[in-house]
Amino acid sequence: MIGVRSILILGAATLSALSAEFSSNSPVTFNKDVLPILERNCQGCHRPGQIAPMSFLTYDSTRPWAKAIKNAVALRKMPPWFADSQYGHFANDRSLKQTEIDTLVKWADTGAAQGDPKDAPSAVQWPKNGWTTQPDMVIKGMPYPVPAAPAKNVIEWVNVLTPGNFTKDTWVTSIEIRPTEYSVTHHLCSSFVPHRENATYNIPVWVDKQRDESGVEVPPSDRQLTVPTADGKGRVVAREGPPAGDGPGGIGIGFVCYVPGRSLHDFRPHHAALRVPAGYDVSWQLHYTPNGKEVTDIPELGLTTTDRAPERVMIESFGGGANPATFAIPPNDPNWAPEPSNIVFHEDAELVWLAPHMHLRGKDMTYTLIYPDGKSQVVLSVPHYDFNWQLGYELAEPIKVPKGSKLVVVAHYDNSANNKFNPDPTRTVYQGNMTWEEMFTPFFAVTVEKGVNPMKVVTIPFPAANGGA
Repeated sequence: MIGVRSILILGAATLSALSAEFSSNSPVTFNKDVLPILERNCQGCHRPGQIAPMSFLTYDSTRPWAKAIKNAVALRKMPPWFADSQYGHFANDRSLKQTEIDTLVKWADTGAAQGDPKDAPSAVQWPKNGWTTQPDMVIKGMPYPVPAAPAKNVIEWVNVLTPGNFTKDTWVTSIEIRPTEYSVTHHLCSSFVPHRENATYNIPVWVDKQRDESGVEVPPSDRQLTVPTADGKGRVVAREGPPAGDGPGGIGIGFVCYVPGRSLHDFRPHHAALRVPAGYDVSWQLHYTPNGKEVTDIPELGLTTTDRAPERVMIESFGGGANPATFAIPPNDPNWAPEPSNIVFHEDAELVWLAPHMHLRGKDMTYTLIYPDGKSQVVLSVPHYDFNWQLGYELAEPIKVPKGSKLVVVAHYDNSANNKFNPDPTRTVYQGNMTWEEMFTPFFAVTVEKGVNPMKVVTIPFPAANGGA
């Protein structure tokens, strides 16, 4: 005999099943179900003025891409996110939950309906002109003409100095670098350097390098610095290596980079800022990859500022990279590892951000923090690195790094035919600036207490051969 309580339980179960069936059969619409997902996870890139080639701000601009969205999210190609979820939690994690993937797939499979406009959430008020955050101050770089097809399809890294126009000491709370021509921009870097009386602005400076017919660098016995002249042929100044210190291309304070998938460097969540002294200039490092179309890029530097001194000071750096004397990836090697990068901390700090950088043969990178007592912690593992999306990973909570700790970074490269991005698995690959050469550059950022000398926070054993990105 079935009691009243059993009947109630069965009734509740039946209603629950019917509710689930009704929910699964209910229509999925753009306004009610899809748009909130796009706002949270996609519109940062998929809007006018940003890197993505299509906009997902409205139904009309999104509807033609419904099937493409389905395929990309089902394969987890989009949104790009490569951190292993076993290690660390990240504030900017853009990966989709399975329920969100299911919603987008169902929307595409059931006709991609628009739905009732009243169901749509309020539109995100994105900053104008493609900025991720609205800048208080914009510094324009020198317009740089990128030729359609230069010799060997190579444009060497270019260093330029521009006025900073800082009339007073300025606390900078975020830095964003934006190209105007994303399709040809490999990377843009900038930093703030002291003004010199003999400073020459908006004059590109680069290092001429000997290259073989395929564009691969042949290490020269003598490097030359080339400055363009009125006839366009250039003026050669004998010099070893790229500029350093406070010259064009030299790394000053606040060194940050734009690479695909990463442009904004925001210090505000960490109650930190960077002090730029009055009169400082901007040193730019520009790297373009021609695509067969002549364009002119005008890089921009957007800054947010504050009049109040911050609680902490932000320091961004890169972990030295590989020893150029030993960096040589053998032909057909699917899992080659360079010497690890060992970053030693001489001051207490808080680790807040990490960003692996390699080129087309990059396979994986792992950051491990080793404390003074010998305990270790993996703070970031990227098991499937993708050069097309060089993301920065912002820790959800800062990790305290006591003085005497080490940040050890290990990477692997796939120089085999199994790597579909590999330009040529039959040759030895050395460290170099171009995409078809290689780098091992683990970027990271920490905050420290005010008054700490930022130049004495860490020691990096091997300097990067070419300065970073």
